[in-house]
Amino acid sequence: MSIKEQSAANDAERLEPIAVTVTFLEMKRQPASYPHPPANVNIALMKTRNMPLHFYRYLTDRVGRKWHWVNVLRLSDEQLAAKIHKPERDIRVLFLDGAPAGFFDINPLKADETEIAYFGMMEHATGMGLGRWFLGAAIEAAWATGPDQVVVQTCTLDHPAALPLYQKLGFSPVGQKQEQVDPLPFEERSRSVMRP
Repeated sequence: MSIKEQSAANDAERLEPIAVTVTFLEMKRQPASYPHPPANVNIALMKTRNMPLHFYRYLTDRVGRKWHWVNVLRLSDEQLAAKIHKPERDIRVLFLDGAPAGFFDINPLKADETEIAYFGMMEHATGMGLGRWFLGAAIEAAWATGPDQVVVQTCTLDHPAALPLYQKLGFSPVGQKQEQVDPLPFEERSRSVMRP
């Protein structure tokens, strides 16, 4: 069985909706300082402008595949462009040794509240001490929009370290709700990510 056939078979087995608990977090005060980047690691963080839709989908898929980040992959080009090409949107890509390794997406929801809409790293960038610094950079970018609070959400499908890391860097849980995630079949995911 080829890798593609195996992936399709694995996805077919998981097409039932997955129950998740979503935790909402907020930060009401800007941190006095932010974590420093780790030493001896070749990294760059670049702010994007009018990111190509296929690259945003690629990042979302590569960062979030294991965690079932499927909402962006279901959007049409028009819907996705309307979300990420707003002038106030701040999307930054993490590069490790010259290759993409993660991204965050800062979304000012309203004048007094900014959301970290997406934050994550690809698997090859984990375990190197980048997480605290990278989340600190996302928090700093969110506060740079001038809100009264910064919000983020995570769920039980995310990396187990996500919720503790948010809390270590100053977020407080303010609510939870139960939801269901509808997994994306392999073929649909492939078509979405491969769109030009």
